[in-house]
Amino acid sequence: MDSGILTLPTALYQPIVSRQAVQKQPLVNTHPFHITLSHKSSFQTKFTRTPKAFAMSSFSNTDTGSKTADPYTAKNKDEVSLKEKVEDLFTFIDKTKFCLFTTHAGDSDLLASRAMALAAKEGNGFDLLFHTNTESGKTDDLKEDSSVNIGFINPSGEWASISGHASIETDRDIVKKHYSPALKAWIGDLGDGKHDGGPEDPRIGIIRVKAKTAQYAVSRRTTVGGFVELAKGIATGESPSINKLRHIDESEIAQWKAQ
Repeated sequence: MDSGILTLPTALYQPIVSRQAVQKQPLVNTHPFHITLSHKSSFQTKFTRTPKAFAMSSFSNTDTGSKTADPYTAKNKDEVSLKEKVEDLFTFIDKTKFCLFTTHAGDSDLLASRAMALAAKEGNGFDLLFHTNTESGKTDDLKEDSSVNIGFINPSGEWASISGHASIETDRDIVKKHYSPALKAWIGDLGDGKHDGGPEDPRIGIIRVKAKTAQYAVSRRTTVGGFVELAKGIATGESPSINKLRHIDESEIAQWKAQ
């Protein structure tokens, strides 16, 4: 059973930093891992946790009356077909490849991020796969909480934020399918004939993230055109229309994966 997921109102679609700042709510009742799992060498391939109870409340520091309090979002929100939204998202993350992979730290209420490279996509593109060392800290985090955020950004400021739930797969057929010789440099050869950084090394696993929601912003103008629009905005006080700000919700992802 997947843990609960917090879906923010459309008006709050912002770059990944602000979304990651949402404070996690306390867990309800018992923690099943304390019973079913001991050390990470014996963890299961699918992680579950008691669902979280969320109490969503809004924050406001002023009243703008009938005027839009967030004109940037209103001006750049882009409603297009699901096909166009998905294809543009996939094009962006495939081209960017590197991301910040964020988990809830297993030993505190803080978030932890680390740079990772996208290894492959499955599930019609919405299962994102990453290589991992099963003995690293991020697997401990995922043992405690499967909720993750994946943030992509490029030098132009285009970005994508994907939220979902992660599982760790150690089946050797899956590992071999996605194995890269470059992993040996990161995993290392311990010289014991078993932990050699090869496809049979039990330390090498696959993190599979099943996306639940995605939001992203890609440029609708050239770099020069964007600067022109920004200059106009500074001069007039009117938010520039420079990005295509889009959201893909859970039902849309399910619809796409069912094709």
